[in-house]
Amino acid sequence: MRVFTAALATETNTFAPVPTGLASFKDREYFPAGQHPDHITGSAGPLWALREVSAAKGWTVIEGMVASAQPGGTTTRQAYETLRDELLADLRAALPVDMALIGLHGAMVADGYDDCEGDMLARVRALVGPDAVVGAEIDPHNHLSKAMVQHADVLVSFKEYPHTDVLERGRELVALCEATAQRRIRPVAAVVDCRMVVPFHTTRQPARGLVDRIQAMEGRDGVLSISLTHGFSLGDVQDMGTKVLVYCDGMASPAAALAQAQTLAQTLADEIIGMRDQLAVRYLSIDEALDAALAFDGAPVVLADRADNPGSGAPGDSTFILRRMLERGITGAAIGPMWDPVAVRTAFEAGEGARLTLRVGGKIGPASGDPLDLACTVKALRTEHQMAGLSGAPIAVGDAAWVEAAGVDIVLISLRRQATGTNVFTDLGCELSQRKIVVVKSAQHFHASFAKVAKQVLYVGAPGAATPFLHTLDYRKIQRPIWPLDAVDAVK
Repeated sequence: MRVFTAALATETNTFAPVPTGLASFKDREYFPAGQHPDHITGSAGPLWALREVSAAKGWTVIEGMVASAQPGGTTTRQAYETLRDELLADLRAALPVDMALIGLHGAMVADGYDDCEGDMLARVRALVGPDAVVGAEIDPHNHLSKAMVQHADVLVSFKEYPHTDVLERGRELVALCEATAQRRIRPVAAVVDCRMVVPFHTTRQPARGLVDRIQAMEGRDGVLSISLTHGFSLGDVQDMGTKVLVYCDGMASPAAALAQAQTLAQTLADEIIGMRDQLAVRYLSIDEALDAALAFDGAPVVLADRADNPGSGAPGDSTFILRRMLERGITGAAIGPMWDPVAVRTAFEAGEGARLTLRVGGKIGPASGDPLDLACTVKALRTEHQMAGLSGAPIAVGDAAWVEAAGVDIVLISLRRQATGTNVFTDLGCELSQRKIVVVKSAQHFHASFAKVAKQVLYVGAPGAATPFLHTLDYRKIQRPIWPLDAVDAVK
């Protein structure tokens, strides 16, 4: 069997101020055809799963380009079309193929393309023809479109949030697509739109139990795969929102499989709608969060600055929480990683042990707050710093500086990244166990690593480019009504 695999992924915050261009992909992950490294990356689940099994199965696997960018603002037309066309050229050179398995995100928006993944899958299908199997692994924070479902035989999204199951879902995709290619199964898809947008934190109930039950259903009684689309609320596009995607086996009867899939998708959607208030995250104001952390008997308390999460397209340089900690005279606190290449460069020029006035954060726009001019001590510097990623592979954060100002430790980085590994602090020498408060620039992916040291986790609703307060956003394209912006009781 000849199999092609490649990846092109980013998550687009259409309200974010920083556009996503070619440099954003090359800063994070860009590997031309055949040059993917010897470790898994976040968008290459299908590629890595194929590497695991191809030799034993005697398959010929052709690896195309793999590229992904840190979530950001709208992708430039040049970046999308250039990378899309490179991936398609790799596929064209590999033809004919029996399967094409692509790593995508599902919420990539480019200038002129509100549905990049639908566009990509349509072009892949046109190249490989109707008989080849097309599959894609996607992020659950996707905008599941009709075009995506139409042009792929199988779509599989991560189930865990934090997304710790990239490889597991890649393996699932490979197995389902292999069975489809061998005509052992015939996936038939049904989608139900829940008319809401809500996260599924699998670190807590009720999402944990829901996902466990869904996984128990797969592979039984004709149910092949179930994917929950959380939706990505910061993407102002027509298809934004929470949806349920079910595949049933139509080998015996496509019509019966469709009816089964529709019934199950509707049942799950009704259940999810009923638990939406429990799924929603409770965000504290900055002072509420700081008060709760200081009153808590234990340390450290981790505060998630969701509104400035680079993983949701925010700059990662906002100063709102840092400013308030300094104003209140809070000490024994740490915050990071903050994206500030200028401050990092200045700290490197000064050197370890130096004391200087450093302008920190607040550089991108109003949603980042005002910069802070702080009397700092440079505690540690590291070139080419890394932190642990969700897949286990290291993530480059560029040059990094640990500085201290008035009893608050600040980790500054030169490449924009969200907090996924505690070692972004500890490898610089900043021990989190000795801090009362640790503020992380992340929405939920921090949880996989930081929950191991945190005595309590709180979610903060500070201002920022990735605000959780959706009513403050100027939506123009999404379908209304949608909860929580509007009252929606049920979906039929």
